Amino acid sequence: MNRLKLYLLALTALAVCSAKADEGMWLLQLMQQQHSIDMMKKQGLKLEAQDLYNPNGVSLKDAVGIFGGGCTGEIISPEGLILTNHHCGYASIQQHSSVEHDYLTDGFWATSRDKELPTPGLKFTFIERIEDITDIVNLRIAAKEITESESFSSTFLNKLAKELFEKSDLKGKKGIVPQALPFYAGNKFYMFYKKVYPDVRMVAAPPSSIGKFGGETDNWMWPRHTGDFSLFRIYADKNGQPAEYSKDNVPLQVKKHLTISLAGVKEGDFTFVMGFPGRNWRYMISDEVKERMQTTNFMRHHVREARQAVLMDQMLKDPAVRIHYASKYASSANYWKNAIGMNEGLVRLKVLDTKEKQQEQLLAMGREKGDDSYQKAFDEIRSIVAHRHDAMYHQQAISEALVTALDFMKIPSTDGLKKALESKNATKIKEETDKLKAEADKYFASVPFPEVERLVGKKMLETYAGYIPEDQQIGIFKVIDSRFKGNKDAFIDACFKYSIFGSKENFNKFIAHPTLNKLDKDWMILFKYSITDGLLKTALAMKDANKNYDAAHKVWVKGMMDMRQVAGTPIYPDANSTLRLTYGQVLPYEPADGTVYNYYTTLKGVMQKEDPDNWEFVVPQKLKQLYHAKDFGHYAMENGEMPVCFIVNTDNTGGNSGSPVFNGKGQLIGTGFDRNYEGLTGDIAFRPSSQRAAVVDIRYTLFIIDKYAGASHIIKELDIVEE
Repeated sequence: MNRLKLYLLALTALAVCSAKADEGMWLLQLMQQQHSIDMMKKQGLKLEAQDLYNPNGVSLKDAVGIFGGGCTGEIISPEGLILTNHHCGYASIQQHSSVEHDYLTDGFWATSRDKELPTPGLKFTFIERIEDITDIVNLRIAAKEITESESFSSTFLNKLAKELFEKSDLKGKKGIVPQALPFYAGNKFYMFYKKVYPDVRMVAAPPSSIGKFGGETDNWMWPRHTGDFSLFRIYADKNGQPAEYSKDNVPLQVKKHLTISLAGVKEGDFTFVMGFPGRNWRYMISDEVKERMQTTNFMRHHVREARQAVLMDQMLKDPAVRIHYASKYASSANYWKNAIGMNEGLVRLKVLDTKEKQQEQLLAMGREKGDDSYQKAFDEIRSIVAHRHDAMYHQQAISEALVTALDFMKIPSTDGLKKALESKNATKIKEETDKLKAEADKYFASVPFPEVERLVGKKMLETYAGYIPEDQQIGIFKVIDSRFKGNKDAFIDACFKYSIFGSKENFNKFIAHPTLNKLDKDWMILFKYSITDGLLKTALAMKDANKNYDAAHKVWVKGMMDMRQVAGTPIYPDANSTLRLTYGQVLPYEPADGTVYNYYTTLKGVMQKEDPDNWEFVVPQKLKQLYHAKDFGHYAMENGEMPVCFIVNTDNTGGNSGSPVFNGKGQLIGTGFDRNYEGLTGDIAFRPSSQRAAVVDIRYTLFIIDKYAGASHIIKELDIVEE
């Protein structure tokens, strides 16, 4: 605790000599303490710290929140209008789509408030308050109420969050959800009070030929020409408080919304980004980087590639199949390509060599000081990684091939009915039967294309078996060998032909006369038990190996922070889906010798990429008409071209999708949506020379809303300035 305070105070001196600090996902509550505001002002920020984050008043942070479960969104009108990415809203767009109303293909534009579509399950979360609870945690450790290792655990932190919430003035307030989290590997702890609004409605989305233009081919690439945006609105009760959907709810009157600038960008402009970056691992040792490459990234690459090939083949044959699997495919493909690019980049940029040099520097520093704690922590982490490697490799194979990939294995639990049948209690049997009927209805609605599921299931069993040695495979493979002569396809066919969850007909026949014998011998139920058992065994193997990891990692990170302080490098914690700020400049980059990528793209590039025979590069007829007529309104650049996207060298990662990108005045100039392929190593090692975040130019967003969709009623809601 005291040591960390010294680190943070030392940044005062660093700010004087540091010309720029592009690397870092900064905690807003520490900006003044760390003097990061001073560094930002040197680059072009025109605001004060309290304009960005004000714990006692309104600031920019009050217009930024968590969209759904893993994206960022920003408020752009006084009446709760949310701007986020098309890919962030994709699942909701898909949820509302059908063959008759294909909003994925055609787009959606609500012409009035009563046409805005309720979206069950979608939420928007604001950060109401942030508190430093480090002293509270450290006192519990000192009093031996918990161990240092237990201080990291979700069990302790969830209990502490609930305890502090009960004592706070926010107790009893609608929508408040408390969360306690560790930072700097447990050297600091913060409490977040979140305010969650559960009534969020779809307002607008461009067709995928704009919002997803370039598809998976262009994903993680630059140059980009994607209008990756969508609009939603927060609704609340008449008092402006969070409430579940009701026809009586009204648009939320927000306390802060963003001003939009049409001034555009030029090379070298200062920018900053607010958002909720998911995870990164900047303090890994080289052994952990190798482990990531060989386990998580390897399986994401090869298993997802196999599944996606099956899905795409079926999606191209049937519009209904395409609509149903569109969001699932996009989600899978996103981190499939990320894994490939990350591994390639880690090798190309020799990140392992860099990590090894950093490690040796820290270990040498420890030896010079006569402090062996860094060496002990390093040795402990290396030992842990070696011991857990095989279990992690197997766990990733199960997770990717048999859990994430197999929708048909998300069958309801039959444990309650089984216990009721064993008790022979007629009332209990009736109660559990009714419960299972309701759960089965949901299940069958979630898997409307069993033939597609069957094809995926066969491919995934084959893929899993290809990577896991026979003597290590989950137990169901022994059943396949003994009962199906090793024929995995025959086993999957039996699941769909005979299991009670293989079809509605099978289920209805069973539920009319449920028996223990049928449950005990059901192929899908046995398959699910086997998958669960495999996950449990690998988790137990890793739990034993990992028991000392957090304590060792805390010491190692403390050492890395020591070394950064000496080197004059600012200190920031790894991302963990909490509110952060990152800043930098609008800059081109060189992906390879002799090649320079400009910092912006235009609508001309959309037309150049057009391929009417490739669904990823189809251009809507109306967009072509607007382009040829040069009908860009006041959204065009000074040279008359229509801007589409630009890039910045800010430190972004997953979770920053949908993040507002600001100019130095704090005005909205774009929406972050992706990173470049050359920068995919950024989750582990940030390289400002090659890492870029892709941004939808706000002028293109407004052009599509106004000129393409004719939704001038939306434009009228916004505060827009020309300069």
